[in-house]
Amino acid sequence: MRKLFLLIVLSFSTIVLMNAQVEEKAAADAAVATTVKPATIDSAKYWKFTGTVGLNAAQTALFNWAAGGNNNVTGFIYANMTLSYKKNKWTWDTNLDTELGEMFASDLNPKWRKSNDKLNLTTKGGFQMHPQWYLTLLGSFKSQYAPGYTYENNEAGDKTLISKWLSPSYTDLALGVEYRPNDIFTVGVYPIAGRLTTCTEESLRPNYGLPQNEDGTYKPIMAALGLRINGGINYTLTKNLKVISTLTLFTPYTSKQQKFGNFDVDWDVAITYNFLKVFSVSLMTSLKYYDQVMIEGPAWRNYSEGARSRVQFKEVVGLGIGYSF
Repeated sequence: MRKLFLLIVLSFSTIVLMNAQVEEKAAADAAVATTVKPATIDSAKYWKFTGTVGLNAAQTALFNWAAGGNNNVTGFIYANMTLSYKKNKWTWDTNLDTELGEMFASDLNPKWRKSNDKLNLTTKGGFQMHPQWYLTLLGSFKSQYAPGYTYENNEAGDKTLISKWLSPSYTDLALGVEYRPNDIFTVGVYPIAGRLTTCTEESLRPNYGLPQNEDGTYKPIMAALGLRINGGINYTLTKNLKVISTLTLFTPYTSKQQKFGNFDVDWDVAITYNFLKVFSVSLMTSLKYYDQVMIEGPAWRNYSEGARSRVQFKEVVGLGIGYSF
């Protein structure tokens, strides 16, 4: 009987001890589960989307105005957006800078005229060689949407075509090194840069430096290998004030049409300020100089300076609906 009692007590003690160990293990597992969460990958944190979009308009009405002028309405839409991706040592950035505008002037002939037209698309992928230096492969495309004209302002409404879609256009593919000290400023040097200049409109090819064939006609495409230099600023000064600027320089190494060191220049600046959540004031400028783009000079007393390469500059101040992000 004593042996049986001791066996029962020993068995009961063993069960209690085992049960206590199970409960302790369950409690320990529960504690670990509450303190250590399964690792999750948030792919959205690698992406960043910034930019500004808007619609601006201006209207002028004159009645018995001694100083003269034209009644007109001008409106244009614009967008400057950048999509960026960064993970480990790899980056990818795509920027779209575009605008398109139209003007209506009741006293002119023709009354409808293009006021703004730009399409700049750039995409680049980089590999981080140093905390601030990236080996970068870049591609870009520049053109315009609609036909552009010079106007005679006569009763017949005569006009002369000076540009259209793909006339001209500039397509670049470049390999080089980019310096990124922060998220605001970038500068890149691309010693291997190829550029295709196209002009589908045959009558415009002499104006954009396209090479000639043996029969005197002009080729639709010109290819050049050269040096490209880039600079960029994307800075939000305050919550509602944004500054975006890009500078591109290109010069060919060997070209019959252009000397090395004569840089083609594209410099765009966009400053936007949003107020009352939906309204915006914007200042946009574009400065261009293309060594092979021939532009007629102003005529003075029946004398014209003739066609030659000239600095091009455009400035637009607008008030309208806009959004920055």
